[in-house]
Amino acid sequence: MNLNLRTIRLGRAQRARLAGRDAVCRTARRSAWPRTAGLALALLLAGAQPLIAGELRGALNLNTASVEQLILLPGVGEARASAIVALRKQLGGFKRVEQLTDVRGIGERSLERLRPYLVLKGETTLAELEEAE
Repeated sequence: MNLNLRTIRLGRAQRARLAGRDAVCRTARRSAWPRTAGLALALLLAGAQPLIAGELRGALNLNTASVEQLILLPGVGEARASAIVALRKQLGGFKRVEQLTDVRGIGERSLERLRPYLVLKGETTLAELEEAE
């Protein structure tokens, strides 16, 4: 048996409410795909950001790096770089890379992301690779 709004004896308000709810469900089903595709594209582009912006190579000496050099690190902006320099002055130089977690905004996860580029001795050779065409 095929039931629709015409075969069910409902009041006008009930039919309108049911018809509106059904229209909302159809609209949600119809528009879910573009939202999902947009979200997938945004996540893909966010994951590809290091490739678009250029990858880093080399090492950065935490005890001699300038604010401009620190800004090259992923997740480090001008404010965080200034905080790193201020902490370095306060400590008289870093003894361990783990001391970087004393900077506000740098936790264990951030430190693990930065660790491949950080050294305490030697020359700063950190540079951004140019995009391959």
